Amino acid sequence: MIVYLDASALVKCYVSETGSASVSALITQAAAIGTSVISRAEVAAALSKAVRLKVLSRDEGASAIQSFNAEWESLIRLQMTESIASRAAVLAWDHGLRGYDTVHLACSLFWREILGEPVTLAAFDKQLRLGARQNGLTVWPDNLVER
Repeated sequence: MIVYLDASALVKCYVSETGSASVSALITQAAAIGTSVISRAEVAAALSKAVRLKVLSRDEGASAIQSFNAEWESLIRLQMTESIASRAAVLAWDHGLRGYDTVHLACSLFWREILGEPVTLAAFDKQLRLGARQNGLTVWPDNLVER
């Protein structure tokens, strides 16, 4: 299985929360794991926010960002290009997605096209998951309750 992780899925690798164990299990099953280069900033921002909100202590946050940075090179990192940005703009309009979510969707669709194989998008955002399904991607987790 080829898995694309958006930032919401990646963060669960570094912060123990609902879904963290499932994301870890998914990663161990994957033949390839990728994400957009924007995830680097998104995950760092999410970890910083977790420290500000006292979800993580400063030391826990520092440890989490250090682990993330150490593991970053092991991910397949899809580059942000003019073509991806253009596609993301269309997806934003068509699916009512937020900016970075459109980039994740555009990158996962691009990856599927260049590989010529199915890509599973791991994400926890309702609109992103819906847009992914409407564009023929498998969405994980498949049993997420969406309100």
